Amino acid sequence: MAKITINGKSCEFDGSPSILDVAIENGIDIPRYCYHEGLSVVASCRICLAEVWAPNPRSGQLEAIPRLMPTCQTPCGDGQIVRTDSPKAVANQKAVMEYLLINHPLDCPICDQAGECYLQDYSYEYGRGESRFEEAKIKQPKKDVGPHIYLYSDRCIMCSRCVRFTREVTGTSELCIVGRGSSEQIDLFPGMALDNELSGNVADICPVGALLDKDFLFQQRVWFLTRTPSIDGLTASGDNISIEHNQGQIYRVKPRRNLAVNKWWISDELRYGWNFIHSDTRLGEPRKTQYGDQVGTNFSAAYDEIHERISTVAASGGKVAALVSPMLSCEEAYLMGKWVRSACKEPAQAILGVGPVPVSGQDKTFPPGASADDKNAFTIRSEKAPNARGVRRVLHAFNKIDGDGAAPLEYDKWITAIKDAEIVILTGNYPSEWITKDLAKAMNRKYVILIDTLPNDFTSKANVLLPAATWAEKSGTFENVNGVLQAFEQAIAPREGSRGEGQIFTDLMGRQAVATNGHGWPRFNASAVREEMAEKLSLTAFATEVKSPDAGSFIESDMELVDL
Repeated sequence: MAKITINGKSCEFDGSPSILDVAIENGIDIPRYCYHEGLSVVASCRICLAEVWAPNPRSGQLEAIPRLMPTCQTPCGDGQIVRTDSPKAVANQKAVMEYLLINHPLDCPICDQAGECYLQDYSYEYGRGESRFEEAKIKQPKKDVGPHIYLYSDRCIMCSRCVRFTREVTGTSELCIVGRGSSEQIDLFPGMALDNELSGNVADICPVGALLDKDFLFQQRVWFLTRTPSIDGLTASGDNISIEHNQGQIYRVKPRRNLAVNKWWISDELRYGWNFIHSDTRLGEPRKTQYGDQVGTNFSAAYDEIHERISTVAASGGKVAALVSPMLSCEEAYLMGKWVRSACKEPAQAILGVGPVPVSGQDKTFPPGASADDKNAFTIRSEKAPNARGVRRVLHAFNKIDGDGAAPLEYDKWITAIKDAEIVILTGNYPSEWITKDLAKAMNRKYVILIDTLPNDFTSKANVLLPAATWAEKSGTFENVNGVLQAFEQAIAPREGSRGEGQIFTDLMGRQAVATNGHGWPRFNASAVREEMAEKLSLTAFATEVKSPDAGSFIESDMELVDL
């Protein structure tokens, strides 16, 4: 295998990657501004220049290339020696930093990029440490370029990442470079706004504080935020994200790099669609119907009510129907099916079905005209449920246990099949209205147990209402549109008065266990449930295929549940 030596470290490579690519792969830090792995290479910032020695093809002797070479654009060659820490390369780094800071404003204390700014970091690591500039700085305007983004032009270093993003990724080309020299700046084409469905990504790729997210502006200092790896809980894409939060409050959602799923990007739908998690309308206490009116209660009393009612119906041979929402994790779907089946005397008494799967429009691939199979394409999915395939996989495994192996009942067929059911258990967790007229009609004269997060037509009519947690408040596994199983971690504690569905079903099974054999109260553990699924349902994929987030990239929370 070919080898190259970068700053004294020998590195192996295949093909013809750039020197910078190999350095990044081997953990060697080379400063860069304009370079981004997902964009074309323009080599305009010049801070990654290095001294390169290459073998002479005739003599085989190492010879120095007479000028500094941009490592982002220079391909590796076998036997090359590269130095970014030589006196010549270091002098260039100091010169570039001094040039970039000439007109940069001294507003780090009020800049949202402070704490994650390349200018701050590189000024400390590669800069002179003092300014020799005595003239007045050129002041550029602040611009409102779109519904989500502000452009602070005087902070811009003209790396052109944002311009290349709108040309190469979204294909919308709203941004351009106008002017020359010291008057050069990023601007919008006349009559256009930065209003595409991936616009928030320009704030992520901006290496300085020029492009800022309006939603996060002046909300929180980044060094106070805890970053928890998670998965898209709103659509079927399975995009990898980081939920950034402090003291139980989510402040922003950003993409995590996963070349097999979402590359480096996420949609604005996901980036800004989590706000319902902190909605004032969230359900905040269990409720039950008493003498015709719904009254507040606690989880313990609600569990007693559910256990008593299901035990009575099951003893008489009645049927219990359960609608498993595609917003639930695989572990929660398993526990729900397990609980309902265990509460009934015979498996045939339990009617399990998949909740409605919202679809909006059609899949949209960027850049326009690209195939979804293109390695550089990014697709926004029309299916607005994160785990329909995972729920079907689990319910199908339950059917195999019964011997028929039939596919799980889809929403419309489930509604038809529950005519004789006496108890119906509904799970929602949708960020918007999901109750249909057919479902409302099918619920007439039935005992309804609803587990949900937001108010809907049933929350005031359900016989028992249990407030649930959103995906950001629990852990589990989602299966995306391509069948990839990915685990996600709990970011924040559930809203006061609510619990994750996994914990609710664990509690309900614990209630049954206490009634039968005196067992104590178990606590929901997603990894333990995955092991049980692999063993009990022969779902070996949950033991071998689940992609777990990097354990070193987040801080695990140690949250205790309130005793029942």
